[in-house]
Parts: sequence; structure tokens; C-alpha cells
Amino acid sequence: MRDDRTFYITTPIYYVNGLPHIGHAYTTIAADVASRYMRLKGHRVRFLTGTDEHGQKVMEKATARGMSPKEHCDDMVVHWKAMWEKLDIRYDHFIRTTDPSHMSAVQSVLTRLWDEGLIYKAEYTGWYSVREEIFVTDKDVESGAWDKADLQQITESNYFFRMGSYQRQLIDAIEARPDFIQPSSRRNEVLGFLRKDLDDLCISRPKARMSWGIELPFDPDFVTYVWFDALLNYLTGVGYPDGDWETWWPASYHLVGKDILTTHSVYWSTMLMALGLPLAGTLYAHGWWKSADGEKMSKSLGNTIDVGLLADEFGVDATRFFFLREIGFGADGTFSYQGFMTRYNADLANDLGNMVHRGLSMTSNWLGGVVPPRTGAGPDEAALDALATQTLQAFDEAMGGLQFHKALEALWELVKAGNKYIDTQAPWALNKAGDTQRLTTVLRAVLEIAYLAATLLQPFMPSKAAELLEKLGRTEDQAVARCCEAVEAGAVTLNALPEGGAITVGEALFPRFREMPERVAALFATEEAVVKAPKVKEPKKKKTPKAPAPPAEISYEDFAKVALKVGEVKAAERHPSADRLLVLQVDIGEEKPRQIVAGIAAKFAPQALIGRRVVVVANLAPAQLRGVESQGMLLAAGGAEVIDLVGVDAPVGEPVR
Repeated sequence: MRDDRTFYITTPIYYVNGLPHIGHAYTTIAADVASRYMRLKGHRVRFLTGTDEHGQKVMEKATARGMSPKEHCDDMVVHWKAMWEKLDIRYDHFIRTTDPSHMSAVQSVLTRLWDEGLIYKAEYTGWYSVREEIFVTDKDVESGAWDKADLQQITESNYFFRMGSYQRQLIDAIEARPDFIQPSSRRNEVLGFLRKDLDDLCISRPKARMSWGIELPFDPDFVTYVWFDALLNYLTGVGYPDGDWETWWPASYHLVGKDILTTHSVYWSTMLMALGLPLAGTLYAHGWWKSADGEKMSKSLGNTIDVGLLADEFGVDATRFFFLREIGFGADGTFSYQGFMTRYNADLANDLGNMVHRGLSMTSNWLGGVVPPRTGAGPDEAALDALATQTLQAFDEAMGGLQFHKALEALWELVKAGNKYIDTQAPWALNKAGDTQRLTTVLRAVLEIAYLAATLLQPFMPSKAAELLEKLGRTEDQAVARCCEAVEAGAVTLNALPEGGAITVGEALFPRFREMPERVAALFATEEAVVKAPKVKEPKKKKTPKAPAPPAEISYEDFAKVALKVGEVKAAERHPSADRLLVLQVDIGEEKPRQIVAGIAAKFAPQALIGRRVVVVANLAPAQLRGVESQGMLLAAGGAEVIDLVGVDAPVGEPVR
């Protein structure tokens, strides 16, 4: 039986009748991040993934390719392993259901359950789905849950597992453990399913109809039904029944897509009950990624996302980050290429990248490129220490429940606070004034925030975190030791970097994308066309434009009355009653962001503006624009139509003149 310092997590094993897609990548990245974080905390970790290689669909695919089923599987598994390598997935074991050790263990389980009378033979007549490889009841067909065109009527003898006899026991187990099925809405769905009579489970296929599977040890004319074979991988993958499986069992987490939750919560759980083994810690059913038009992504609809392309163009670490930052694990999410680039620029280039680059470059330019002493810390630094501890605690709690987006939200509060701290402390002014003592205090605090961010980001962005640690003169092992100590203590002080250690500025961690990469842009154009087909308008006759009147001259005193400041867009949304207007929240260094209404909806999507630096007319009298107050104005290029917004690469709140 595993102890509290042992962590075992699994993904589903993936069917090899196709190549990996966004859903597979999402689940596997999540499992990898969770396992890396537990290693970061000093736990013993086992991360299992793999491929499901038996069944009718695999056999049909192999036949269509002119291969034997095993040849097809051997060919396909190469692509799966290559994708996980590309996405920097660090699994401990990759199991294949064609592995001899797995096949032998499955036969051992079948023999045991047969000997104990928990498997029996009977004749069955009913509907069968080739696509899902399951039998379907008449009630399901009559209710419209299944289309008869997708089913076959079959009468045949088969072997059945007495699953129905565990119905009450399973209901009691689920009701006694609120954390067993997550999210809680999925738990209610499973309990609703179990309120109806639970049938026994057909666990075989006659070889005469489907020969590609593990032979039943008590009847060589039949092979094992794919689910009964596949689900046992969670045990066989850690050495069941003859290895050290008890070190790892029960699994801490089984991560599954919501579409296979029933098979895991009901089929798998009753199988474990029959074997007298404890149920897994938590079955976590995540949602689906949908396309920009709200459809579930699938090859048949032609709206799948090329995860490998994203990794090539934006970087592996940014790709991993996006999927776990964008939505809560368990909810459905909408993917768009524009949304991906917006998230990249706002969170990685602007927030994290900007803070890191400013801290490193100012330390290099003004303090000799070494970590300065932490002296003269005052209330502002004490507030950052308190926020760092709060961040650590919230991050650890969220990661413990696989709420990856909440963990990252907590960390980004600290990152944003670091950027604001730079703006308010104005180290450039301290340097100009010769206040070296205060300058060292400020830049030391910024470097410390960067170090904590690099430490906590290791599971999400292992390569970029390592790069940042190297810039700070620290190693991954040192960061791991620091994380273990801090999590154990439940607190952290921004005083972990050794004074005098050399730092390196180097290239920007996350260069900002001013435009979509060319290969992605082609897909983005397709995506936009799917969401909204362009309207065809008759061309209007052009009028000869009048020569513009020369602008009226003003005095310098008049111009000096206009207060221009650098701002950063923190939020943006469409105006509730005006299609051409956007309502922005813009930080110009004041206590709270300014609300600015701008007529730029035809040029910019709201999400594309978040994180962008702009120039704001800060002393314009407030005005009501279609019922929404505007507290300033943005400078823009263009006449009747906006071409672009004016922006400068300067700290928030800086005057523009």
C-alpha cells in the first residue's frame, strides 16, 4: 500500500487507430505537470501512460493498411512516443497492451475471476457498436441515445463479468468519498447512471468474429473484450500481480476524458472490487477542447489543432503553459489561434518576460551583474514577502487538487505585483539620484520574485524555467531543494539568492509576437472563416476625396495641457450596446485601472489587446459613450478607420511628451 509520500498518476492508454491530437496532448501534459510538481516536493512518483492496441477498430485499420495488427501497432506507437518526447513528457513507464507481461497478467486475472465464479458464459442478443466496441441496450436505442444506423444486431455466446452484483457496493463507495470522482458534477452523473439497474459486463469476443485480442485462458475460441484488457493496465503497469505494485497502489489519480468516465468509474471500479483491491484515489474527468465555433474537435469535422505546430512556432513550454492556464481542469475550453497568441503575449512576453528582463538588465547595467545584498527592506518589501507566502500556499493547494489554472493565477498575482513594484519604485530614478542602497533593495526583490517564479514553473515549463534559473545563477537541484523546504514550512521569504552570485541577461525568455507566425496564420485564417463566413458586399462608387484642410495651429502652452501617459490594457470587452466600441480597463500607474471606451472594435478583438502598452490621454474630462463612462482616450493612427494604436516600450505610468 502506497504511503503519503508516494504519488501514482495515470493517463488513459490511447487507441492506436489514429495519431495523437489535442485531447490526448492535454491529458498527458496535465499528468506530466502533476507528476513533476510532486517530484519537486520530494515525493516518489510513478507516471504511467501508453497505448491500447487490441480490438476490432485496430484490426480493421491494420487490414486497411495491408498490415498485420501487430505491425500496425508497432508502426503507430512510434508516433505517440515521438509526440510525448516533443512535448517534453517525462513518463516513468510507457505500457503497451501487447507487452507480454501485460498479456500474461490479464490472463492471470481472468483465470482467478473464472475460478471464483465471477465470470460466466451466456448467449446474448442485442445491439452492438463497432465504433465504441460495446453492446447497447434496447432502452438506449429506444431513447435515441444511439442511432441504429451505427449499430449491428448480434446474437452470440459470450463470457460475462458479474458487474451488476457490485452495484450497491459501488454506490456506497462513491457516496462515502466525495473526492473519488471529480469534478463533482461528474460524480452526480455517475450516481445517476447507477440508480438504474446495472447489467453484467460482456468481456469477450469470439475469435470467429474478432481475433485480435488476448486469448481467454479457459476458452481458446474467445479473446478478451478490449475494455477488460485495457483497464487492467493501471495495475499491470506497476507490476501486478508479481511485482512491487503494492508500493504504488492505489493510484493517486486516474486522468480521463469525460467521455470515458463511466467505463472507469463503473467497469474499472467493479473489477477492482472483484479482485479485493482498493479503488483509486480520484478519477478526474477533464473536459473537451472545442473549436472557435463551439464544436468538439474531431478529424471528421476537420477542426483539429496541430499541437506539434504550436510547439514548433511558439515553443513547447508556451504550448504546455497555455493548455493548463487557459481553462479550469475539468471544464470544456474553446481553442483559437488568436487566443493562444494573446495569452502568450499577455502572460509570458509582457508579464513574466518583461519583469525578468527588466530586473536582470537593470542589475547588469547598474550593479555589476551580480545579486545585490538585501538591505534596508521596508514595508513594500515586507508586503512582497507576505504575498510570496500567500502565493506559495495558494499554488500548493491548487496543485494538490489539479487546479492548474488556479495555481498559475496565484503565481501571476506575484509576477504582476513584481512589475507594479518596479513601476512604483522606479529604479531608473533611484539610479539617476545615486540612491544605491535603495536601488540594491529594489532590484534584489525583483530577482527574488523571478527565482520563486522559476522554481514553481518548473513542472509547467521545464526548459524555460531551467533557462531562467541559469540566468539567476541557480540550478534545478537548488530550486527543488528550495521548493521542498518552502512547502514544508508553508512560507517563503524573498531572500534565497546568494549575495554576489553572477546573473546573465541573455535573450528575452519569451519574445513578443507582433503577428501570427506564417504557418499558424494559414490555420488562423481557416479558423476565422469557419466561425464567421465573410459577407459579400457590392462595391460602392468611390467619391473624389476633398483635399484635407490644414490643421489649426496651437501654442506650446495649449499642447502642454494634454497629459499623456503610458498604459497597459488589463481587460477588454465589447460595449453592451455599441458594436464598434470596446470597453477597456487600462492601468496607467494609478490605484486602479481607468475605464476607457474606444471605437476600435472593427480593428481589434478584445482579447488581442490584453497586455498591450498604449498611450492614454489622462486628463480628458470623463464622458458617457452609449451609457458607459470613459475616463480617457487612446492615441491611435489612422483617419476615419483606425490603423493601429500608438504604443511605447516604457514603464506603465510614465509620461509621454
